[in-house]
Amino acid sequence: MVERYYRRTLPHTGPNPFRCEGFVHNGTIQSDTGEPVAIASLPPFLRALLVTDGTVTKIIEAYFWEPVVVDTLRQEFVEAADDIPWVHIERGERIMVRRARLRGAHSGKAFANAFSVIRTGLIPAQFRRRLIDREIGIGALIRDSGLESYREVLEVGIEPDSDADKAVFRTYRIIIAGEPVILITETFPLPLYR
Repeated sequence: MVERYYRRTLPHTGPNPFRCEGFVHNGTIQSDTGEPVAIASLPPFLRALLVTDGTVTKIIEAYFWEPVVVDTLRQEFVEAADDIPWVHIERGERIMVRRARLRGAHSGKAFANAFSVIRTGLIPAQFRRRLIDREIGIGALIRDSGLESYREVLEVGIEPDSDADKAVFRTYRIIIAGEPVILITETFPLPLYR
């Protein structure tokens, strides 16, 4: 999964509308076939998830009205096989990769999946320990720690999904103390949100 980030740079074709706007007139995202899909055609709650800069877990809990459990499916330190410019990672740098599922505590439904690349050396020690110990999700951890951060959406689209026919995804980076530290791709199974 980390391969999707290697050598990716931001396009220089103009400002990223998802960086600071929740509404993009006649906005489209790219489907897995390369065709544009009107953002307006997506379910309203899914559109909200794509642009939120808050904790996704809490928003999903409010929408589906059940507690959400964060299942850590993979977490390990690896050496970056190539550069990841979106978060200033260089080839050979030691990074943490993490894959998690946001699951309904009562229904068992998988509301979202997340894959993260983390520059652990740039986060405070207590935050890093709680992250490594898998105590809670990254968003809740940032909120609970009081760290000032900024989330910048880099890419949104539709892609094939192993659990559902298609999923809507967004990739964003979390900037802490002026440095891009965490890169996350969240996928939301489209059929569940219709």
